[in-house]
This record gives sequence, structure tokens and C-alpha cells, in this order.
Amino acid sequence: MKKIVIALSFFMLLTSCVSKKQYAALEAKNKETQDLLNTCTVKLNSCLEEKAGLTATVNGLKDQNQHLISQSKDMTVLTTKGAENIEKALESIKEKDLKISRMQDALTKKDSVTLAVVTSLKASVGISDPDIEINVEKGVVFIQIADKLLFKSGSYDVTDKAKSVLAKVAKVVNDKPDFECMVEGNTDNVPYNGSGILLDNWDLSVKRSTSIIRVLAGDLGVNPAQLIAAGRSSYTPLVANDTPENRAKNRRTRIVVLPKIDQFYEMVEKEMKKQQN
Repeated sequence: MKKIVIALSFFMLLTSCVSKKQYAALEAKNKETQDLLNTCTVKLNSCLEEKAGLTATVNGLKDQNQHLISQSKDMTVLTTKGAENIEKALESIKEKDLKISRMQDALTKKDSVTLAVVTSLKASVGISDPDIEINVEKGVVFIQIADKLLFKSGSYDVTDKAKSVLAKVAKVVNDKPDFECMVEGNTDNVPYNGSGILLDNWDLSVKRSTSIIRVLAGDLGVNPAQLIAAGRSSYTPLVANDTPENRAKNRRTRIVVLPKIDQFYEMVEKEMKKQQN
């Protein structure tokens, strides 16, 4: 605006001392200058507005970039933690799989030993006698002998016939010094009516167990440390005690041949050491 005032003053000064032709030329030149100034002003304002917009965009991009950098750092931390967690989880799974594998190997070995015991027992005792049953349940060997082969009715004195059967059992047990042998007496549900030190079927079942143990340890050379006495009275019947035949089935002695617990864990430990080596 200051330039315009100066130009007009100069123009008025000239009008007093220049011709009309010169005045017209100067006026045209002034108009051209004014138009150019207006055009430049418009362009300047447009540039300023564009600059303001670009500045705002740049500032927004800077903020966005900073936010992305921060997110990237957070993601890096999360990714690192996630990778560590995954790695720990995989290690845990590997350890569990290894333990399971070791336990399975130990159980396989235990089952192999159990199978060998069954084979030895069946070869020694024989399987043709219906009053002697040999089987395996949950990795444990069971020898079930009907009481008529072992005792007279209501008695806990072992018969001579029973000793020949027990001798075959003793041979197998003696071949497995790292196994235990539990002798379990079972009765029917008829109450014990005998006299003497026995009070009931509990006493009778336990007394029959200890009588067999005395034969195994005293007469047949089985290590007493391997033997366990147990009595179940009439509370684990094979069949209902509703007929004489069924009661005869329930009167039985069960000999359980099983690895010692510490022997089993020793097998597991050995297998684990092998895996570690």
C-alpha cells in the first residue's frame, strides 16, 4: 500500500508537468503494475495457505511416524516376549513328552518282566487244573487257588496236597528276588463258628494267609522279606454267595506277585539316566 501511495503522489506530480499522452502511458503502466501486484498477492496468499496445509500434514506425519516407531518398539518387546513364552512352552512340552516316554519305557520293561513271571508260573504250575488260575491284571500277576486244594473246611492247616502246589509257586518267587509276594485269604459269607483263637472270617482269612506264608518261608525257602500276609474276609467275592458252588468259588487264596515299589521306581530312574546320557 505504501508503494501505491508513492506511485499516486508521483503520478499527480507528473500530471502537472507531463503531457496527456505521457499521463495515459503512465496510467496504463500503473494499472499493469497494480494487476501484477494483485496477482502476486493472490499467489502469495495461495502459497501461504498451501504451506500451512503442508506444514499441518508434515506435523501429522511426524506424529504418526512417532506413533508407529513407538508401536514398533512395543511390538518388538511383545514379539520377543511371545517368542520366549513359546520357547518355554515348547521346552515344557518336550520335558513332559520325555518323562512320558521314560515312564512308558519303564512300564514296558515292567510288563515284560511280568509276562516272564506269568510264563514261568504257567510252565511250573500248569494251567489245566480248574482250581488254579493264573492271570495278569494292571501289570500284576495273580495266582488264585481254590481253598479245597489248600485247607479243610473251617481250618487253616495247610494240606499236604497244597504243599506240592506251593512248591511250584515258591520256585518262581525264588527266581525273582526283587519281587514281593502277597498272600491274600478270602472266605465266603458263612460266619465262622469254630472255637479257639479265631473270632470270625477276618481272623480265618488272615490265619490262612499266614499259614501259607509259613510253608513258603519255613519249608520252601522263600525269603520272608518278600512275603506279605493279607486277609479280606468275605468282602471281595468273585460271585454272589447264593449257592454252595458259588460260596466254594469265593473261598480262595490269592497269591499276588508284584515288583517292589522301589524296584519299579528304580527302573524308571535307570531309564531316565539312559535318556540323559
